Amino acid sequence: MAAVLETLSDAISAPQGKSLPGAAPNTDDALLDAYSRAVITAAERVSPSVLNLEVHPVTHRGQTADPRSPQQARGHGSGFIFTPDGFILTNSHVVHNAGKIEVTLTDGRRFQADLVGDDPETDLAVVRIEAANLVPASLGDSQTLRVGQLVIAIGNPYGFQCTVTAGVVSALGRSLRSRSGRLISHVIQTDAALNPGNSGGPLVTSRGEVVGVNTAIILPAQGICFAIAINTAKFVAARLIRDGKIRRSFIGVAGQDVPLQRRVVRLNGLEVDSGVLVLSVEAQSPAEKAGLLEGDMIVGYDDCPVVGIDTLHRLLTEERVGVKAVLTVIRHGEKRILHIVPQESRGGHDE
Repeated sequence: MAAVLETLSDAISAPQGKSLPGAAPNTDDALLDAYSRAVITAAERVSPSVLNLEVHPVTHRGQTADPRSPQQARGHGSGFIFTPDGFILTNSHVVHNAGKIEVTLTDGRRFQADLVGDDPETDLAVVRIEAANLVPASLGDSQTLRVGQLVIAIGNPYGFQCTVTAGVVSALGRSLRSRSGRLISHVIQTDAALNPGNSGGPLVTSRGEVVGVNTAIILPAQGICFAIAINTAKFVAARLIRDGKIRRSFIGVAGQDVPLQRRVVRLNGLEVDSGVLVLSVEAQSPAEKAGLLEGDMIVGYDDCPVVGIDTLHRLLTEERVGVKAVLTVIRHGEKRILHIVPQESRGGHDE
C-alpha cells in the first residue's frame, strides 16, 4: 500500500512534460492526441451529412403557420443524410404534424423537404430533399457497441450548426417511453452532451459510423442522454420509405398493469403474477368481437405470457395483423380462453 501511495505521490509531483521512471515518454500526450484525432476524424467524416431542420407547424385550420407570428414559433432539430438520393433520418417529434420543413446543409444550401413518413412509436422519421452532390453518412451496427466505447454526437443545439460533443456509451439495452406511450427498446445511453436541437442528429463511433439517432435527454440530470439504436432505425426507415408508415396490429382495449392475487395465480396455474386489467373495450374492435369485457385480466397471448401493457405492445406486431390468436384472460377469478383476430393499428395509442 505504501508503494502505491508513493507512486501516486510521485505522479502528482512530477514536473509537467516529464514521465515517471519506466514509463513511456509523453504517454499522456500521445493518448490525448490519439483521442483528439479520433474525434476530429469522425467529425470531419460525418459533418457533411448532418443538417439543420426548420419546421413550421400546422395551424388548427390545416394551414402552415406564419413564421413571423410570435405565437407560431418554428421548431428546430437535426438530421442526417443516409442515402445519396436525399433520404434523411431524424426524430418523429421534430417533424410530426409539420406544415413545412426546410433543410439547411453544412455548405449553406437550403431546400424544402418532403415528409416521407414518421413513426411516433420509435420516435423516428424520414424526410427527403431533391439535391445533387449529397454526402450520405455511413451506417454502422449498434449490436457491436460496448459500454465505455467512445462515441461522438453531432447536431445543431439551439441552432448552433454542426456542434460536436464526445463521450462514451454509458449503457446499452435501455428502454425509453415514446410520446405515444409505447416503450422503445434497445436504446443507447451516452454521456455525450445533448441539448435541444440535437434531436435527430447522429451518434457516431470513432470510425465515423452512425450507431444511433440522438433523441432525448434527462433534465435536470447531466450526462444522461439517449439515442435510438441505428439497427432499429434501419428497419423503421426501410418501412417508412416503402409504406410511409409502420404497420402494427391492435385489439382495441384500454388497460393498466395490475398485480394478480396469489390465490388466482395458484388456482389457475398461471406463469405470471400480473397482467393487463381491461378498463374499456372499443366498439366494433377485435376485442369486442372476441367477447372481451371490462374487468377482464389479460394474462396471455398465444403461447406468450402477458405481464403488462408493454408486453402486449411488443406482441402486437405487423405479422399479427389478420392472424387468429388465443387470448388468455382471468374473469371472476377463473381462466378463460378467447379467440381474437387483430386489425391494423391506426396509430396513436392503439393496443
